[in-house]
Amino acid sequence: MKKTGASVVVQALEDEGVPFTFGIPGTHNIELYDALAESESVHAVLVTDEQSASFMADGLWRASGRLGCVNVVPGAGLTHAMSGIAEAYMDHVPLIVLGCGIRRDTGRAFQLHDVDQQSLVKPVVKASYLVMKAENLYGTVREACRTAREGVPGPVFVEVPANLYLVSGSGVGPVPTDGDREVMSGDDVAEVPPRDDGAGGSPEAGADSPGGTGSGDLSPAFSAGVEEAAKALASARRPLLYIGAGAAGATAEVLRVAELLEAPVSTTFQGKGIFPETHPLFLWPGFGEAAPKFARKVAQSCDVVLAVGCRFAEVGTGSYGLTMPGPLLHVDLDPGVFEKNYPAEVTVEADAKKFLLALLVELEGPGGAGEGAGESERRPDQELRRSIRVGHEAVWKDWLRTVGGPRVTPALLLKTLQERLGSEAIYTTDSGNGTFLAMECLRLDSPGKFLAPVDFSCMGYSVPAAIGAKLGMPGSPTVALAGDGAFLMTGLEILTAAQAEVGTMVYVLRDKELAQIAQFQDTALSRKVASSVADYDLKSLAAGVGVAFLELSSDKDIPAVIDQAKAIAESGQPVLVDVAIDYSRKTFFTEGVVKTNLLRLPLKDQVRFVGRAIKRRLMG
Repeated sequence: MKKTGASVVVQALEDEGVPFTFGIPGTHNIELYDALAESESVHAVLVTDEQSASFMADGLWRASGRLGCVNVVPGAGLTHAMSGIAEAYMDHVPLIVLGCGIRRDTGRAFQLHDVDQQSLVKPVVKASYLVMKAENLYGTVREACRTAREGVPGPVFVEVPANLYLVSGSGVGPVPTDGDREVMSGDDVAEVPPRDDGAGGSPEAGADSPGGTGSGDLSPAFSAGVEEAAKALASARRPLLYIGAGAAGATAEVLRVAELLEAPVSTTFQGKGIFPETHPLFLWPGFGEAAPKFARKVAQSCDVVLAVGCRFAEVGTGSYGLTMPGPLLHVDLDPGVFEKNYPAEVTVEADAKKFLLALLVELEGPGGAGEGAGESERRPDQELRRSIRVGHEAVWKDWLRTVGGPRVTPALLLKTLQERLGSEAIYTTDSGNGTFLAMECLRLDSPGKFLAPVDFSCMGYSVPAAIGAKLGMPGSPTVALAGDGAFLMTGLEILTAAQAEVGTMVYVLRDKELAQIAQFQDTALSRKVASSVADYDLKSLAAGVGVAFLELSSDKDIPAVIDQAKAIAESGQPVLVDVAIDYSRKTFFTEGVVKTNLLRLPLKDQVRFVGRAIKRRLMG
């Protein structure tokens, strides 16, 4: 039996180790879905909205390192998915976006869904391909998967005209050729040959600036950069490590360097867990104005900063509220991130793991930090460790001082979740207050456990991302921390979870506001505008889609409700938990960002902002 173009595309996905496609079938790709039904390794997941399809593929990769496929129809299917594609692009998450195209064999104009898809995706994908011949389908899909994963990862778009799914014949098959395939790519995307193996990706490629194969590795420039960085670190009184998601594949090396140098460690948001957050040298996710006072004080006591796998983006730096306490040594796979927001004394274009291994050789060998590997490690700085320990204890004491109030204390909820679910639990968040609370309160000991929309900051991320994460890591408890506003965007994907028997726990943090914006408005303006969320009956919604429902209204009920939710999820069914969250305390992030941006204003505008806020408060 001769292969169809659709079956060849499915074979390419199988050979690349793609486990799931996420999307909604339409008239243009029914042949592809028919071929997917025959596959034993690629499973089609039906979503309620294509936006969620891209979030699910995103969550799948971040949690498991397995490449997901967003499978959409032309036009509206693609535009609905664009938010999640852009999120993946900004956070450097690889996706394969299989976008069906209109028929190109009829000569007809004004076809259904006809829109210039290549122009639509150009700003938010790493590369895009338009396949014009059936014999090029297999090679192009495999090349696209490789492009998505390698180097600095990101989403890659492949447009397949609907007619190519239908054709069959001797010319259709897994023969990678260039033919007349049209390649649309950015200046920073190089042509790469189709890969010969079906190996999956690695979570090493993370969200800030991912790990991979750096062109500068082992070159004279690389060696010189490593040597220069080693000298600066060895001679420093107290280095500070700042670790981003690009170092996710180098957790052991980060830990060794930190202990070798007795250096406090700060991470980006997406870098949470790369350095164990229960370690006595863990400082905070960030070290500027958006961090607690103790973390800022420790950071300012350092005299050199080694930043690995990060790009100093706006959100992670608290609106660029970081101040370098000394010279910056910046290591990243993408040279385009250097000197953008913070000047660096040394820049090294390299994969994080390769750099850190080379750095350890320099530090531990003769002439390094000591006279050999056995003597190079600095003695534990007990005063430093005490300052960090006491600082964290004070923060937790303050967080928990309101326990027993009329609503649920966020820090207690997150602390108890970790205690009851264990270290393998995965947490997804939404753009908003839940992200910053989880970032500040969770203590993670490995990467891939905190999945958040950071640099594109999409609302509606947490529920579909949790489903994708659970599909990729079925043995890990998975919790979506959804704001009540964000839940209204993609919360119906709980139906998808029920249909697919995906046991996710969705904690809907209910305060009837868009909490993050409401807090910004209240802090800066002393007035909230258009940030109230209309109340809705979550219990009835759960009943309407046939999923379990639990209510959490007070701190005393937290352990019991978590245990119930866990049991339901372990049975293979999703559960909605209605949480009466107490958002009365602002996060360090919120307070820091407001302060940072206020102080950047001219003095007259600072006076205007503060005066207006005071006046409104006095007037009630």
